[in-house]
Amino acid sequence: MMDRRVVVTGMGIVSPVGNDVASFWNALRGGVCGVGPITRFDASRLDCRIAAEVKGFSPEAHMDPKDAKRMALFTQYALVATLEAWRDAGFVPGGAGPDPLRSAVILGNGIGGNEVDLDAHNRLFEKGPGRIPPLTIPKIIANEAAGNISMALGAKGRAHAVVTACASGTDAMGIALDLLRVGRADVIITGGTEATINEYAIGSFCSLRALSTSYNDTPARASRPFDANRDGFVMGEGAGILVLETADHALRRGARIHAELAGYGGTADAFHLTAPDPEGDGAARAMAEALRDAGMQPADIDYINAHGTATQINDPIETKAIKRAFGEHARRLAVSSTKGMTGHCIGGAGGIEAVISILALRDQFLPATINRDQPDPECDLDYVPNIGRSAPVRAVMSNSLGFGGHNGVVVFRPWRP
Repeated sequence: MMDRRVVVTGMGIVSPVGNDVASFWNALRGGVCGVGPITRFDASRLDCRIAAEVKGFSPEAHMDPKDAKRMALFTQYALVATLEAWRDAGFVPGGAGPDPLRSAVILGNGIGGNEVDLDAHNRLFEKGPGRIPPLTIPKIIANEAAGNISMALGAKGRAHAVVTACASGTDAMGIALDLLRVGRADVIITGGTEATINEYAIGSFCSLRALSTSYNDTPARASRPFDANRDGFVMGEGAGILVLETADHALRRGARIHAELAGYGGTADAFHLTAPDPEGDGAARAMAEALRDAGMQPADIDYINAHGTATQINDPIETKAIKRAFGEHARRLAVSSTKGMTGHCIGGAGGIEAVISILALRDQFLPATINRDQPDPECDLDYVPNIGRSAPVRAVMSNSLGFGGHNGVVVFRPWRP
């Protein structure tokens, strides 16, 4: 499988703390929290009234307003982040680029156009089926982000959607890695996107008792990964996109290489629809598989960007899984969850956190786990509490663990010919 090495040449971001890579990274380095009161709808009836909303987003600044109206929000986020990543890779949207027949889109998404679905249902029950908007189906289905990106860039290779809940973005990158290695494409746009801050989605997660409800009056303190006083995750949104290429293709065109995507591991817990395996078996196996795939040892990893959702059940089990996969080296690792700042962006989380991982590697900087104030005896690793720090980083692992028992893990390291 490792006939061809794969590198990252482009990155793009839409997020609760910045809508381009530079502002996003500056915010994370400064510990800026993107969580606040929900402004998109009246949340007064809900137990959870806070979220990490994308702010100042204007799709019309990046695309024809008529095209924007044909897209659900998750697709708009994905396309805007893709355009940034495409330019970062040295390509010109609508201009010179790679061979269209050798360019693909493999994109993760968890829920699709949820807000469009909600609007259509409201119109159905209030006004009848004749008032359902004609573009409802094209806007709600999860594959439409990949389809719109392929059309915008003229990418005529594969265009696939990957839907594995919170692991979607990471699994998309893993599938893209495999396709590039076996020669199915030269260039792949990949990552994840999500936009599901609406009354239906927030209400549903409240019913599941998955969201934080104790910090409505102090929203910046609500997302508390690995903290003893955590009480659930905070919904986020956004998109994180990478341009991946075979190393040969990138070198031939003289591209700037951000990092190498060295390995991927994907497993299933086969345990429960929403709860992880209590022993962390599936997550640990995914981490071990990613290391094997990269030809690396546990001691080669210096930093893990954890899934770290701030739910009571997830954080200690992920900690246990890290210990299983890394043994004694787990005590020497830095582990942080940036969801304290971005919230949990569901299908977009893996892509966003991959960008964070690459930037941590580039700048030799570990972003903090903010709001980690009270240690939990079951979460006893180095979580980079509250303040990010400079540190030697030789390689980075990023974990994504999704409802349904989906575990996706990727490993990045510096590019060395």
